[in-house]
Amino acid sequence: MSEYHPPIEDMQFLLHEVLGFAHEDLDRETTQAVLEEAARLASEVLAPLNAQGDKNGNMLKDGVVTTGPGFKEAYARYCEGGWNAVPFPPAYGGQGLPWALAFPVQEMWQGANLSFGLCPLLNQGAVEAILHHGSHAQKEHYLPRLIAGTWTGTMNLTEPQAGSDLGLLKTRAEPDGAQGYKITGQKIFITYGEHDMAENIIHLVLARLPDAPEDVRGISLFVVPKILEDGTRNHVECIGLEHKLGIHASPTCTMEFSGARGYLIGEAHQGLKYMFTMMNNARLSVGLQGVAIAEHAYQHALAYARERVQGKDYKTGQRVSIAAHTDVKRMLLSMRAQVEAGRALAIEAVLALDAGDRARVDVMTPIVKAWCTDMAVEVASLGVQVFGGAGFIEEAGAAQFYRDARILPIYEGTNGIQALDFAFRKTIRDGGAASREYIQTLKTRVRAEDALQFEAHFTALENTIAALVEAGNQGNHDLVEAMAAPALKALGIIAGGALLSACIAALGEREDDFARQKRQSAEFFIGNILPMAAGHLAAALQGSQILCQAEGF
Repeated sequence: MSEYHPPIEDMQFLLHEVLGFAHEDLDRETTQAVLEEAARLASEVLAPLNAQGDKNGNMLKDGVVTTGPGFKEAYARYCEGGWNAVPFPPAYGGQGLPWALAFPVQEMWQGANLSFGLCPLLNQGAVEAILHHGSHAQKEHYLPRLIAGTWTGTMNLTEPQAGSDLGLLKTRAEPDGAQGYKITGQKIFITYGEHDMAENIIHLVLARLPDAPEDVRGISLFVVPKILEDGTRNHVECIGLEHKLGIHASPTCTMEFSGARGYLIGEAHQGLKYMFTMMNNARLSVGLQGVAIAEHAYQHALAYARERVQGKDYKTGQRVSIAAHTDVKRMLLSMRAQVEAGRALAIEAVLALDAGDRARVDVMTPIVKAWCTDMAVEVASLGVQVFGGAGFIEEAGAAQFYRDARILPIYEGTNGIQALDFAFRKTIRDGGAASREYIQTLKTRVRAEDALQFEAHFTALENTIAALVEAGNQGNHDLVEAMAAPALKALGIIAGGALLSACIAALGEREDDFARQKRQSAEFFIGNILPMAAGHLAAALQGSQILCQAEGF
């Protein structure tokens, strides 16, 4: 079993010394107490279930899903501790704490047990959608229970024929004559669509009204409870569980709606807009999941490297642990440095969310989602490599992190979609203004000693933004699409490096163990990972033309 130790010291350092977290009721001592309490639940209750859940999975029988041993009890403890309510409004039973504190807490759930953490993540999206777009009655009825965790929420978006193209949705919603609708259709890939951990499951479902316009303009959003107000079972059922590469303990369901009673949220045909309330919230959280699972994979690899004796020190001739070998140090430092950069990016984004800086959040969302999840797969893969041949064996535990992490670049809009979102919606739409403003902020993050090393990267990045805008203005969408992915990867690397440079500055003259390791991580990233941004920017500026001309696919 892999032990998990939540990185509280790094979280506190980022909040209070690097990124400028300020809250009148949350000083450093208070946030420390909150994080320590969350860490106990994560390390003592959730982490021990991680490997067990991977082996045991879930069971579906007669439309009822039974989660793995211990999950129901762990969820009860999670709710009893009030953890589900942390960032939500007090008016509905929430604690009203800022996202900047909720995110470090959430990282612990996701890092300890990603399969478990998916349940509250999906619930979070449902809460946000109802909070922003539901009627007063819907808010009063659903939010207190969803926030308490006695009910959980889902997002029922795609269908077998649709994938990411929601314009192909076929699920129907017909008025039932009693101020509700009959929802008919099938939804796939529904995380926690059915389970035994809560009293009720509230499905948020995209469907079409009879008079709906074609394509995405005709999508509406409905709330469909598993259990209706009178206590009867609604006509919605899990008809299958997916057999997945990873996250085995998270039930991924095929849901059949057979005239299920549902209620319209907001206005008709506005479902796509409302969906993005859920999606944008979830995209930042999925990026955080990448950070979380990468942190656990790193801790697992580090513990093994320290105890695995193999090979000799070429100076002394004595056998040493593999952690002493330079190439293993390279892998471990690459893992740690990228995790710490990702954590800084995620917390910076939610600080902007707390501040109401919508433009900054819009720019950072695809960066956090795409860069942090791609990073998670790389870090988890390096974890397998540190274990060597043992890493390819399931019993070693490294493989689970790799398998679990692989879903994250696909979730909530694939990372290719994130790149297109960044290029078209977040850059070309405003002529690159918000992107350039964020780049200027990054420049202020970089300490004076690192400025020269970053200067060429910032210049190339600004040139790439200008090229994206120009291609968009000329209507050259193929070129924009070809440039988008490498440009976003480069921006993630440069942003992560800038934040780690700020970490070095914040350390000042500190020479304790944390400071030495933090400085080492940052310097490794700047010296070994930051240079990779130049390659991605070159690919965006020069190599994209080759992609535009490619044929035969």
